[in-house]
Amino acid sequence: MTHDIESEADRTMVLQRIVKAPRSVVWGVWMNPETLPLWWGPEGFSCRTRKIDLRSGGEWIFDMIAPDGTVFPNHHLYNEVWPENRIGYTLLWGENGPKHADAVVAMEEQDCATKVTLTMVFSTTAEYQTAKGFGAEELGQQTLAKLERFAASH
Repeated sequence: MTHDIESEADRTMVLQRIVKAPRSVVWGVWMNPETLPLWWGPEGFSCRTRKIDLRSGGEWIFDMIAPDGTVFPNHHLYNEVWPENRIGYTLLWGENGPKHADAVVAMEEQDCATKVTLTMVFSTTAEYQTAKGFGAEELGQQTLAKLERFAASH
């Protein structure tokens, strides 16, 4: 049992940011199918959505397009949505592709701001190490910075 706990810790990445916007606004730009693709992803990346249904049991099938034009197929399966509180989803490599992580987004009110915590548990320690190796923490922080800029303008 101890080994499972340790191995999950070895595969977990936690990103946090205090977003200077009310939780209702942050939730609104995250869970709106028209706005989520506008800010999602690291600096210079864009999203091309093929299907988006942001509810428990829903999914978002999209391509992340890097500044150099490289296309990264993504598929998020939403398994829990607690309005203005938490979003749980599974990340797949492309439509119905292999799972690479489970993610939970938690949003907490803090004064006139929102504390956003994104926790990702990768499928394997190797997958986590690969993600860390290509800078997933920095890229994730860039994504949360884009969220903050977008929320501040809405």
